[in-house]
Amino acid sequence: METPNKGFGICVVAVAPLRAEGSDRAEMVSQVLFGEHVTVIEKTDKWWLIQNAYDGYEGWIDFRQLTAIDQETFVRLEAPGHLVPLQAGLAVHHPEWGRTFLSPASPLPFYDNGTCRLGGHTFTLNFEPYLPGQEDLIGMARFFRNTPYLWGGRNLSGIDCSGFCQTIFRLGGIRLRRDASQQAEQGSLVAFLAEARDGDLAFFDNEQGRITHVGMMIGNDTIIHASGKVRIDRIDDQGIFNAELGRYSHRLRILKRFME
Repeated sequence: METPNKGFGICVVAVAPLRAEGSDRAEMVSQVLFGEHVTVIEKTDKWWLIQNAYDGYEGWIDFRQLTAIDQETFVRLEAPGHLVPLQAGLAVHHPEWGRTFLSPASPLPFYDNGTCRLGGHTFTLNFEPYLPGQEDLIGMARFFRNTPYLWGGRNLSGIDCSGFCQTIFRLGGIRLRRDASQQAEQGSLVAFLAEARDGDLAFFDNEQGRITHVGMMIGNDTIIHASGKVRIDRIDDQGIFNAELGRYSHRLRILKRFME
């Protein structure tokens, strides 16, 4: 079934909440980052129902946090490009709007000689952009250590478990879907925990058997994940053991590999 299309847009704020309903009080189900492009499905006076082109996630966004683009621009943005590197305090400058601080892994559309373009707006960078590569996923993951957990979060100020893994993999040039249950459908199966290695993803389920949590393996006995905050814990065949709580916090279900 084709998604109804009422136009295209691109996010011009650092982080835009994506909500379950068209209301500031509604649950934040995800976020749209600066430079991410979207398809508009439905419009009301203030809220637009959109689909994020990067991960296919849908939700309601305040339309004032977007600027319009045409279909040709939308298609061109599908090609991989430059990202904001893994540093804090990086910003772009707009001649009218001023400075905007950005989160790592935000795209920088049509980067050229220190500028990027979002629709009809040109921003100047105060940093060198990053081209995705798989040099050190674990090092990149550790950069987020102690970032607070935030349901629906995808940035340094707050991030959820699947948003954390999605962000690190994006920096590594690998596209993950948004939710842990969706990510578990990607990659190739790792049969045993003893065979796990750096960068594999471990998925965890609840009492109903639904996958509700994900983290990134460091070797085969340690995991970095977002639970309360981005933290590093021990893992065995039973699951994640939280030493601070003195108990298992998550039950292991499956392991997946995304890099050979």
